[in-house]
Amino acid sequence: MTEQAPLQSKFGAASTAAEIIQGHNLYGKVAVVTGGYSGIGLEVARLMAQAGAKVILPARNPEKAQTAIEPYADLNMEIVPMNLMDPESITAFSQWFAQTGQSLDILINNAAIMACPLIRDDRGFEAQFSTNHLGHFQLTVGLWPALRMAGTSRVVTVSSRGHFRGQVDFDDPNFMSRAYDQWEAYGQSKSANALFAMAVDRRGQSDGIRAFSLHPGGIVSTNLAQFMTDDQIKATGFVDDNGIPIIDPENGKKNIYQGAATTMWCAISPELEDKGGVYCEDCNIAPITITDQGVRKGVRPWACDADIAERLWKLSEELTGFGLS
Repeated sequence: MTEQAPLQSKFGAASTAAEIIQGHNLYGKVAVVTGGYSGIGLEVARLMAQAGAKVILPARNPEKAQTAIEPYADLNMEIVPMNLMDPESITAFSQWFAQTGQSLDILINNAAIMACPLIRDDRGFEAQFSTNHLGHFQLTVGLWPALRMAGTSRVVTVSSRGHFRGQVDFDDPNFMSRAYDQWEAYGQSKSANALFAMAVDRRGQSDGIRAFSLHPGGIVSTNLAQFMTDDQIKATGFVDDNGIPIIDPENGKKNIYQGAATTMWCAISPELEDKGGVYCEDCNIAPITITDQGVRKGVRPWACDADIAERLWKLSEELTGFGLS
């Protein structure tokens, strides 16, 4: 396991995904990007395709996805139906991918919902935990043979500084007994994303599978903020009085191009060769943040604890019925 401590990265908070991928040749590589037809996911997907990769976009709404990628019709991007809250559709996607015989070089678990009202999937699981974590858990497990086949592959899971808002509640992760709070639920799911990367890396390292989680930055001009009112968005300090996004990357306020950078860095950077299991931000490995007194950078101890990561993996196996054989 790589130490959770910054390194001397060539990039920083203001770097863009285009700068990260410049000079990289991804011909012959295959990438799967969930949520790859909007926001930072689309930026990552199109840049990888421009660099020569075949990019597959699982989509809950294939028609919407097709419209989003129409400007890039010359790129090798393929849409395949999948819904992260529907286990059967995840299984169908994984089986389809296996039948293609392809290896998988890069899996980017990017799709997410944030601060939604209490919604449950057909199993009764809370929607943010179901979509942001459990769906990606099942998908990653289903694609594991293809990741192993690549010889060297990376699994990148987009977490968030929102993990500061909530730890994983192992007694009641789906808010069956405790009162529902949309931000606590979001925080729990984002803590789960970071812990998941640790557990994936531990299991995959011997097969060349390395995993990372990350905070992309605060980007308000994406679909992620769809459940927030204009007043709530203004209260975050990420927009001005006219509702225009404030761009201040050193303080975590980024545009989409900067917001996609750390995902891209985790996916392809040679600076992370032989590393894994760490939470990243601003194109670097993040420090551990012990205090919560006004500090809004780094990763909290509960989201980078190997024992908690193993406990989450076991819980995820129990809840989904899926695991590695």
